This record gives sequence, C-alpha cells and structure tokens, in this order.
Amino acid sequence: MIAGINWRMPSVYPFSALTYPLNPGATTDLSALVAPPYDVLDASGKAKLLSKDPRNIVAVDLPHIPAKDLGPASAYEGAAAMLKEWIDSGVLVRTMTPAMYVYRESFTFNGQITKRTGMVATVDVRPFGPAKGGGILPHEETFSGPKEDRMALMKATKTQLSPIFGLHADETGKAAKLLRDICATRPAEMTAKTDDGTLHEVWSVRDPFVQQKYAEALIGEDVFIADGHHRYTTAVNYLEALKAEAASTGKPLSENHPARRCMFVIISMSDPGTVIGPTHRVIGGVSGYSWSAFMQAAASTLRFEPIAGGLEALESALLKVEAMGEPRVGLWDFASKSGCVAIPAQRDALKARFPEKVPAWRSLDVAMCQYQIVEEICQAKLNAGNPVKWAFPHSIPEVQAIASGSETGAGGGKGFTPQLAVILRPTPLQAVREVSRAGQLMPQKSTFFYPKLATGLFLNPLA
Repeated sequence: MIAGINWRMPSVYPFSALTYPLNPGATTDLSALVAPPYDVLDASGKAKLLSKDPRNIVAVDLPHIPAKDLGPASAYEGAAAMLKEWIDSGVLVRTMTPAMYVYRESFTFNGQITKRTGMVATVDVRPFGPAKGGGILPHEETFSGPKEDRMALMKATKTQLSPIFGLHADETGKAAKLLRDICATRPAEMTAKTDDGTLHEVWSVRDPFVQQKYAEALIGEDVFIADGHHRYTTAVNYLEALKAEAASTGKPLSENHPARRCMFVIISMSDPGTVIGPTHRVIGGVSGYSWSAFMQAAASTLRFEPIAGGLEALESALLKVEAMGEPRVGLWDFASKSGCVAIPAQRDALKARFPEKVPAWRSLDVAMCQYQIVEEICQAKLNAGNPVKWAFPHSIPEVQAIASGSETGAGGGKGFTPQLAVILRPTPLQAVREVSRAGQLMPQKSTFFYPKLATGLFLNPLA
C-alpha cells in the first residue's frame, strides 16, 4: 500500500513535476513555451507555436499529425529524444520538493470575463468506476485512434505530458474557497497567455498542512473526467502494461512506481468559471444526401421549424425556442443555405432503443444527433448503412471556416465536402453529473469545457 493513502478520501498527492525554469522571487512568463492540448491543433497551429520558441512543448507533445491516428515509431522516438535532450540541457528541470499547484484561468465567455480555478495534483490510477472515498468517472465515449497515439508517446517518453481535466461536486464550495484564498495571498509564480486570450496563472502549494486541507475538502467526492478521456485511458493501459511486463520477470511492479499516479487539474463544479461550450457537427460523405432527400428521409423521425437567415440566426433561434422542448438541434444545409430547428417527432424518442439509459441521457441534444440524425437518417437511409465523415467545430465561425474548405483543429480541410451542419447547444453540467453517476457514457464529443488547459506548465515523469 502506498504510504499516505486513506480510503476515506480520494488519494490526491503532491508530485515532483518537470517544469520550465522559474525566476526566483518573480513571476515567470511561459507564454512562448506552452500549448493547447494536442487534439485541438493541426500542422499550421503547431508551426505557429514553434515559431514563437522552438522549445515550445508542442514539439514533444504533438510528434505526429493528425494525432487521431497512430504515427510511425520514429515520430515518438524523436519526441522522446528531444525531451531527454531538454532535461539534460536544463530546458526542463525537476522540482526537488513535491508540490501541488493552484491553477487559475481568466478568460472571456459569452462576453463576460470569467475565472476558473483548480488544483493540480496526482491521483491513483484506477479503472473507471465508483470506489471507496471517490472514483474516477468518465462521461463520454472515446475514439480508438487517439488512444493509440497517446500510448505510443507515453511509452516512448515515459512522461505524462499534459494533465487530465477533472471535476468534483464540491456542493459546499469548500474546496473552491480554499483555492481562491491561496490565489489572494501572493503573486502567481508562473503565467502564460495563450492565443485564445486566456491568462493562465500558477501558485505552488508545498505546505503539507494546506495540502491536507485540500484533501479533506474532497472526502467522499467522485472525480468526473471533463476532458482527457483518451489520456486517462492511456494512463490506465500504460500501468497495466508495466504490471504485465514486471510480472513476466517474476517481480511485481513496485507499489511506489510513479506510473501508479496520474496528473489531474481538479476543479470544483461550484466554481463559477466551470462553463461548457457547444460542440457542433459538420457531416459529409453521405452519398444520397440532398436537403430534400434528408427532409423526406426524416419525415417520420423529426419535426421542423424553418428559420430565416444564416447560421448565426439559426444558433440564436435554437437557444431561444424553449417551447419546442428537449432535445432540439439546428440543421443547416450548405448547398441551399437553408436552416431549421428540429425536434423528435415522438416524446422520449430514444427510450425504445435505449430503455436502460437514464432520462438525462435520452434528452441530450448530442444523443438525438448521434442516434436519430446520423445513424437512423444519414447512415441508414442516405448512405447505405456506411459511416459518415465528421468535423467537430465549437463555434459558428469554425463551421463557416470548414464550409470554405479550411483545415481547422476541429476537422475539415482538403478532401472534405460539408453537406449538413448540426448546431448543438452546450450540454448542461447537471446532465454530465447525472449521466456519470449512473455509470453511463454520453456520445463522443458531448462536451466542450472552455477554455482548454494549457500543456507545458507542468509535466509528470513516470520513470
């Protein structure tokens, strides 16, 4: 048993992070060295970051593009060699005293300046599911390709390069208040400004008493994964691989092996900065698609309310037409520039197919999109049962960029012909909690917790 674990509370630990060197007694600006998570970057985004500084963490964290597919072994070997060179030359340094870190992001959301604060710590790597004192709970399904890419990178570098974004209920607000109080005591030790305008600030927490107070605030709390399902699954699989390798030698893996812990940013659901944005769908590759063919195929499945104007008008109408009920989505045909709001023709339309799912799951806009619009209509009736092609933009300007043929971190680009956009509302935070606690998974790309966490502020060595 690892020293310090208490089954009555989640196992949260300080850790000896790898960081870029800090200026003693002064705030260090790391703006040129951090990056967004790998899965929102394309080749041009990576090049832009490296033009700021060739030591930007993206050089290690994104060795193969697109990261949704497994790359050649040489890409991951090169990333590992570069990371070792940076450590050997002092580009990255290991903190001697284990610490937790308060991490605050300041950003603009829906026209308002907002702050979100969490604690960076490591937690025990365990399979998804409930556990005494708090389990690790997923909330959405994942793709296989990114897990293969992240596994190859973790095996090569023996390092967790970016944190998992976790949420806990914190219904009393005790944990959130503790973090805000720490931020008020002194200036941040590291800051970074990312291209989306977000200010990232970090305060180290080395006092064992404060660390214990934070652990006590998490007693009995589950940690819900908000972002990083692929990366956390990779951490679980990596640990299992190490256990199997150790067992083959006749020696069990050490109970203190660093791969038994995973780096998280843990954020309170009571924090006012815990907000969710939408993840729209742009669909292509449907052989029998036209707006009229879609309408005909959907006649028994959906009901429509035509909306005049462009994509912005469609999104605005979608957010306002409460009388249409739940769930509802916006539909936009790129060829005719026609739009409408759509609802299921039957109440609780997914109950017959998914009777085991909780009502919160069956009323999700993303479930309606996945199972009625994509699978029941586009694939089954218009594409001979074959899969569609996807892009996952988070904003109307991104939808428009994909329509123009641009490659974005959300998909699209050369060879992708957009046919239908499905405009979605943000998934409610309460739905995430209800579905996760029921042990169920939302469809892929159900949530977009904004903003993303920065990669490069802290790395977690696993060797």
